[in-house]
Amino acid sequence: MKKQNSQMRLKFILISAAFLTVLSSFAQDKEVVIDKIIAKVDDYIILKSELERSYLDFLSRGEMRGSNAKCQILQQLVVNKMLMAQSEIDSIFVNDSEVNNNLDRRMSVMAQQFGGEEAIEKAYNKSIDQIRSEIFDNIKEQLTIQRMQSELTSELKVTPSEVRKFFKNIPQDSLPYFSTEVSIAQIVKEPQPGKSQKEKVRNLMLDIRSRIESGESFAALAKQYSQDPGSAANGGQLGFYSRGELAPEYEAAALSMKPGETSMPVESQFGFHLIQLQEKRGNTFKTRHILITPQPNQADYNKAENYLDSLRNLIQLDSMTFQAAAKEYSDDQLTSSAGGFFQDETGALRVPAETLDPNIFFTIDTMKIGNITKPIRFQKEDGSYAFRIIYYKGKVAPHQANLDIDYQKIAAAALANKKNARISQWFDKARGNVFIEIDPEYNYCNLTN
Repeated sequence: MKKQNSQMRLKFILISAAFLTVLSSFAQDKEVVIDKIIAKVDDYIILKSELERSYLDFLSRGEMRGSNAKCQILQQLVVNKMLMAQSEIDSIFVNDSEVNNNLDRRMSVMAQQFGGEEAIEKAYNKSIDQIRSEIFDNIKEQLTIQRMQSELTSELKVTPSEVRKFFKNIPQDSLPYFSTEVSIAQIVKEPQPGKSQKEKVRNLMLDIRSRIESGESFAALAKQYSQDPGSAANGGQLGFYSRGELAPEYEAAALSMKPGETSMPVESQFGFHLIQLQEKRGNTFKTRHILITPQPNQADYNKAENYLDSLRNLIQLDSMTFQAAAKEYSDDQLTSSAGGFFQDETGALRVPAETLDPNIFFTIDTMKIGNITKPIRFQKEDGSYAFRIIYYKGKVAPHQANLDIDYQKIAAAALANKKNARISQWFDKARGNVFIEIDPEYNYCNLTN
């Protein structure tokens, strides 16, 4: 039993490749027959539905059922609530703009998985705004927990000898088996609207501003024209923000006005804004806006495609490497910093073939290793179009984990294990300083001893 428990713990660490992960509630939004409070940590509570959702997620990854696994998950939830309590003591906070940015990324991933925002709304029978609103507090808690974990473990590192020792201590029958993995990179070029397209939008914004100045409702015009999905339905309302939280151009315009005034069109990375300042409170300000983003025309698309084709020629002539070109010129922020390469959750520059976007998967299926495609037009998660060139660097056949091929993954698991041990040590010391109550149903987990 002791060996089985150790294997369960090691597999749990290896598969997650992270410590104390918190489940996104929308990913397992299932009804629980009966809900109740099963644990209290100071002013924080844990519901039975939270434990069951996390356990279902654990099982969905192919793990075996067992009371020991459920106890480990419950302990994670208790530790999370303790970290939240500690964050208040240490004044560790996450502002709303960080939460919204994280939500934007999550919703983009969901849109890609579901096939668009409409598909998400249909699947959950809720609007995107409702989904965002319902999970906002959960995401804020996740980010706060991550920040507290970082405070406790940020200085930890693993040496090569520690990685080898960690790997050696994993039972042979507990080593994970990796499916086919590929090393591929991309350079993305997003068509940028030219001068004529921007001028069209600017003129439209001036017309809308004139209508506002003539007495038409700003909120009604925002609902009609604004392309900001987060505020348009609410009449363009953004609420209060502090200095430094919004685009610099937006903030500069807002802070230069008096309450009630409406700006001239202001250009930022998101498009053109009409901004109305509503209120100032110290270093915070409340605004509403109308956002319209210029769209590229065919000439702009041709320009982006030709740019990528020229870049591909330079790479093939050895004037620059693909990685250097991706870091310098790619418009895709998720891959450019890694030289255009797709990464797994550990940061390794190899990904399971089955996790690739189907369009990329079928593209490399017809390629030879070492080749670079011509510019390919594709649709992004937000529905817009861009071009990319794809570099197929290598392929690794299915295999059981080993140090030669999977060092980076194993090092990430070793570091996660080390961080997990640090958090466990902190838990043992800190739990005497907080009130913890566990429902008698879970006494067998022995969490309070």
